[in-house]
Amino acid sequence: MMRLLLALAVLVLLAAPARADELRPFSIDFSERAPGEFSLDWKQPLSQPGPATLIVPQIPENCAIQGEPSAQVAALAIIGHADVLCSGEVGGRMISLPELAGRSDALLRVALIERPVQSFRLTASEPSATILARPDRWQVMRSYFVIGTEHILMGWDHLLFVIALVLLVQAGWAVVKAATAFTIAHSLTLAAVTLGYAGLPQRPVEALIALSIVFLAVELARNHPESWTRRWPWIVAFGFGLLHGFGFAGALREIGLPEGEVPMALLTFNLGVEAGQLLVIAAVLALRAAVQRLVPKGEPPALKAATYGIGIIAAYWVVERVIA
Repeated sequence: MMRLLLALAVLVLLAAPARADELRPFSIDFSERAPGEFSLDWKQPLSQPGPATLIVPQIPENCAIQGEPSAQVAALAIIGHADVLCSGEVGGRMISLPELAGRSDALLRVALIERPVQSFRLTASEPSATILARPDRWQVMRSYFVIGTEHILMGWDHLLFVIALVLLVQAGWAVVKAATAFTIAHSLTLAAVTLGYAGLPQRPVEALIALSIVFLAVELARNHPESWTRRWPWIVAFGFGLLHGFGFAGALREIGLPEGEVPMALLTFNLGVEAGQLLVIAAVLALRAAVQRLVPKGEPPALKAATYGIGIIAAYWVVERVIA
């Protein structure tokens, strides 16, 4: 059983993707410029550089694209644009993106004249959304809460940082304090960057985030009970949380925020991140408690395997992000 636990730990860690902090959904903007005249703009993410087929969102059936859609190639994305004419009301009509597959998703923004902006999240299982005649802000709250939760669960660098922090702190109350400090810190920088009060280049931020994980892995490997990090983990969590907030802001910048609902979108995105973070913390604590109870002699080697796995992956990210 011990060999199985070690093998699973190593496989899970080595399965982490190289580009860990990317949250690159398909984004669509359908905006009314004048009665019946719309602008359709979208950003199609690419998994790798090179030629790709332009995917055009399906617009309401009472609308028609004028001429051929245009496309521009950006960094790992294609930017599409089309002018659209619609006859009659678009409320109650559908916009869809049936090409979504697997775990991909898309964020749809609909802006009608003199009406609140609508936000929708499209997925492979639900690739269509109905434009509402009377939208409400609950759409924004639901969409950005889910996006925030997915970012912490699918963003491997933030995920490994939280895992390493829980393994380092161990005690329940100390974990709560460290996690709270991390949340407060990244919330501050996320809000500051999103609202335009601060900013850092994304590439150095990503490299420093990876370096923060290396730091925690080294502290885990040293296993020094009187180290400053183990004695005051909440201070370390707060400091690195400020840095990780810049990473969250970069991901949120890729997605975009709905005009008129920026505070609500920012709040619910942060709440989603916190919910995902709490899930990770609970899972790590439960797994460690199970190992301590079922195979107590296996905890030290399992912890060592996880520590070196986290450190190796994070060190690779540092090198990759510095030389890329």
